[in-house]
Amino acid sequence: MWCWLELVCKEEEMKIWLLEWRKGKVNPFVSSIRARLRPKAMSLNIVHDKDGLPKIILTEPTGSSAEVLLYGGQVVSWKNARREELLYMSSKVKILLVMPSGNHPKPSGEVSPSAFHRLRTSFGNLGSLEQHGFARNRMWSLDNDPSPLPPGNNQSSVDLILKSTEEDLKTWPRGFELRLRISLSAGKLTLIPRVRNVDSKTFSFTFALRNYLSVSDISEVRVEGLETLDYFDNLMQRERVTEQADAITFDGEMDRVYLSTPTKIAIIDHEKKRTFELRKDGMPDSVVWNPWDKKAKALPDLGDEDYKTMLCVDSAAVETPIILKPFEEWKGRQELSTVSSSYCSGQLDPRKVLHGFR
Repeated sequence: MWCWLELVCKEEEMKIWLLEWRKGKVNPFVSSIRARLRPKAMSLNIVHDKDGLPKIILTEPTGSSAEVLLYGGQVVSWKNARREELLYMSSKVKILLVMPSGNHPKPSGEVSPSAFHRLRTSFGNLGSLEQHGFARNRMWSLDNDPSPLPPGNNQSSVDLILKSTEEDLKTWPRGFELRLRISLSAGKLTLIPRVRNVDSKTFSFTFALRNYLSVSDISEVRVEGLETLDYFDNLMQRERVTEQADAITFDGEMDRVYLSTPTKIAIIDHEKKRTFELRKDGMPDSVVWNPWDKKAKALPDLGDEDYKTMLCVDSAAVETPIILKPFEEWKGRQELSTVSSSYCSGQLDPRKVLHGFR
């Protein structure tokens, strides 16, 4: 399958190159140099799931793996070298949750919350558009000509792209391109989302990467790095509150948007003796969500007891929309990794963490 796809892509690439060369847009000498300097892409392992949807399998030398669906641009599995699943799986729908979710961008001046979901991505408006945006309900494509990004050692990667369609333009008349690079390395899963304005007018949007993590017992989990920060409490009509606890723990439903968060957050699972470390750039906010028992029973995609073994912690840009002028591009970055539970409490005090990767 992948060999056939590669041949088709090469043929299409040559047709586009010849067309642009005839129009005077391509310098053959410069193009040949660029082609030689561009890192050679690894062949992709593409299979189909039980519903016939194309799925990409990423692996790396230590034995960890990830599975990516083109439908929704979703990471639906992330397993460590011991083959332990690190993402939450619903007992009802049998699908793992980590994906980009998002809303349509909006013309400049209009607020448009978006989230790109599961590990998944969302992109779009709240209210008139689909909840959590539309990116999670679209078929993405393999990006055959991704913008150059620094290559990583021993990484397995795939580049996806979602372009605005005629149907999208009926709901939100702005042209965009949403790209997502998903990279797997030993103990780490990296997502690099990019949104490009290909329209003639400025637009703004909000964005989130939704990370549904597998935990042993939600009552034994704590989140560090968000203490002393302000947050919007969605259970109190988005009232703005200041976090008073030394760390976030769970004894009931939680749905909060923490604002101006540090670039590093820790999710500590005492029972599994495992800590998720979330590092992010370009997404200043963080959403923390668990439905607890009553809400879980009301949600069709969750089992009644699923709330006990899942926690959603998002990387987001929600409070201040991102503004893009024509042909400008925004880029974010998220790294999820796991470390042993010997992780020292207090290392992620927001007052001590500088913004930017360290």
